[in-house]
Amino acid sequence: MTSEEIIKKVPKVLLHDHLDGSLRPSTIIELADKYNYTKLPSTNPEELASWFFRGANKGNLVEYLQGFEHTCAIMQTKEALKRVAFENLEDCKKDGICYIEIRFAPVFHTLNGLYPEDVVAAVLEGLEEGREEFKVDFGLILCGMRNMKGTEEIAELAVNFRKKGVVGFDLAGEEGGYPPKKHIEAFDFIKRANFNITIHAGEAFGKESIWQALQWCGAHRIGHGTRLIEDMTIIDEETSKAKMGELAQFILDKRIPIEICLLSNVHTGAVASLEEHPLGIFYRNGFRVTLNTDNRLMSNTSMTKEFVTASKIFNLNINDIEKITINSMKSAFRSFDDRLKIIYDVIKPGFSEMKDQMLKLT
Repeated sequence: MTSEEIIKKVPKVLLHDHLDGSLRPSTIIELADKYNYTKLPSTNPEELASWFFRGANKGNLVEYLQGFEHTCAIMQTKEALKRVAFENLEDCKKDGICYIEIRFAPVFHTLNGLYPEDVVAAVLEGLEEGREEFKVDFGLILCGMRNMKGTEEIAELAVNFRKKGVVGFDLAGEEGGYPPKKHIEAFDFIKRANFNITIHAGEAFGKESIWQALQWCGAHRIGHGTRLIEDMTIIDEETSKAKMGELAQFILDKRIPIEICLLSNVHTGAVASLEEHPLGIFYRNGFRVTLNTDNRLMSNTSMTKEFVTASKIFNLNINDIEKITINSMKSAFRSFDDRLKIIYDVIKPGFSEMKDQMLKLT
């Protein structure tokens, strides 16, 4: 097991993090007061943080998503959106994150009259100021919602902002009853624009959801993907060696990244326990796994906590953590040159320095 102190210090990459799921409780309270929002269950930061975690940790996705009613309610002005985005990068800096891809659904922030373009511009302004202040690089992903119309408009919005910091398009929300192929027009538009696609799939629904995300919609990454284990058969318990079905073999061969969100997957009921999470099996069979937070507020987590948990449960050492971090940066929706620069100028030197320190202590 690698210690928390070491993990906190090494550079980390985060590809799956929701802006409206990662607010500071104190910020929620301050913005609620400013905008006369009176539905918060508590105005004490610690109590509010506990409320969000208790509400999310019920073992099903529908209840997990209920807390977003409060966070979205206070993110309805340019000022609030800018502040939340800026603070997100400050929190990343404190957690040792060198690159993050943040995602959110603009449609949830237009309740008080903002246009989607205003929403995206405000978030990007906050992120740009955060990058300047905290030296944390970022990409922004725009989410369409599975259970709502208008995803093609969000896809167009993402492409329109591609030169200003938006790096991709996602489909999020409840999986059951809302297959990704119902939004095929949005994905066709993104593909014609040579843009990037990640899709929530295989979290609350089976491997068929993953197959649709890839083969109908052209996903370049899979969000969560835990149910891919249904297409694998363990043939050696000691080494976790698995026999692949056609879907799993395709994902393995094509090096399609899987955005694992370890703690969130337990909280939403995607897996029954941390010990039963397929991360270890995926990693030991050579899949390109990445480790992520999903919603830092709801799951009371951080990248450090995710890696500490993975290290403890799956016995990851510093070399495993470095490999997963490089996997993540290789899988980022940034240019090839940008990815190489962060890998060779930030990630590899950061891990090399840490390994040297560890050697001196032995």
